[in-house]
Amino acid sequence: MLRELGVLIPIIALLIPIVAIVMRHWRSVKMRELDLLEKSRDTLDGEARQRLERLEERVRVLERIATDRPLELAREIDRLQEGEKPGRRIAEG
Repeated sequence: MLRELGVLIPIIALLIPIVAIVMRHWRSVKMRELDLLEKSRDTLDGEARQRLERLEERVRVLERIATDRPLELAREIDRLQEGEKPGRRIAEG
């Protein structure tokens, strides 16, 4: 029995540093994965924010078109067709 225990002690002594090395490597891999996830989420947030801003601008234009009087509506449609930014008014004279 003591002989078997004498064999196990060196095996355990060799396993402890191996397990420590493997765990350190595993932890560094997990940290890199978390960093990559965070970076991809930030990129997605930026893209989603830009898309939301474009959609909000479109909604503002549609709201203005829906509430403007017919003459103003015709002028705004003409401006949009000419490529001007919505909301810019040409001085009437």
